[in-house]
Amino acid sequence: MIADLKKDAEQRMAKAAAAFSQGLKKLRTGRAHTSLLEHIQVDYYGSHVPLSQTANIAVEDARTLSVTPWEQKMVTVVEKAIMNSDLGLTPVTAGTVIRVPLPPLTEERRRDLAKHIKHEAEQGKVAVRAVRRDVLADLKELLKEKEITEDEERKAQQAIQELTDRFVAQIDQVSEEKQKEIMQI
Repeated sequence: MIADLKKDAEQRMAKAAAAFSQGLKKLRTGRAHTSLLEHIQVDYYGSHVPLSQTANIAVEDARTLSVTPWEQKMVTVVEKAIMNSDLGLTPVTAGTVIRVPLPPLTEERRRDLAKHIKHEAEQGKVAVRAVRRDVLADLKELLKEKEITEDEERKAQQAIQELTDRFVAQIDQVSEEKQKEIMQI
């Protein structure tokens, strides 16, 4: 029973850490990477689908992405979707290829992004701690119903705290790496 709680807690904490990491991929760091555009939704014959399902996204050079829609009539739709996204990018169309130049980040924007990363990291840590809180409440309930002993509860609490510390450290490490990447010129 305790092993099941630990396993569930570890899976849920891993999901929280993974969600934080995925969220960071959407941030524009000044370097071109395909995951920057993957979350953009495109109107494809009446339904909204991710850009990666309607076009090929590639890194042309360090500051340019190229998007090649699979159908000629999708070029303007894809271009409009990129322009309307929250990334602040201006695509340039040359025939069937859409080039997306990434302007260099200003110092002020870099600081704002670093603050945003810290905020997102804190949200990730809160999610991990919420899992810990839920599991500890479940342990107390098991103790109250006399399904486990106090010693077993203490050992389980310690194991859950170690899991929490591990995932919080992982989130901190990813956050620091991303902040360093953003602050590089």
